[in-house]
Amino acid sequence: MPELPRPSDFELAILRVLWRLGEGTVRQVYEALQPERQLGYTTVLKTMQIMAEKGLLLRDEQAKSHVYRPAEPAQETRQGMVRDLVDKAFEGSAMQLLAHALHAKRPSASELDELQALIEQARKGRRRA
Repeated sequence: MPELPRPSDFELAILRVLWRLGEGTVRQVYEALQPERQLGYTTVLKTMQIMAEKGLLLRDEQAKSHVYRPAEPAQETRQGMVRDLVDKAFEGSAMQLLAHALHAKRPSASELDELQALIEQARKGRRRA
């Protein structure tokens, strides 16, 4: 399966709504976005139609109102975006990305514990390979 294009900021906002809902109509996405973005219904409609054409959304046309759902789970989309960021901005170095992320926003103690657990998990995975 070919890799999907990376979503724009607005497309990502739409995807976040649909990941949370599982699936939804344009009206549901429009209403969910209203508190954070003041935009027209037709803007959301057109963007979701374009996203379906790009392969970012799947559209069920059986019902009167088309129902959309993300083509990929959130985890896959995020991993692709991070992979692109690491390659483009950090010359392929996950270490540089993590160092910049830790300096840009101070993690909580529990987040540091989770990071430590992920590091240990990664080390165990390397030993087996």
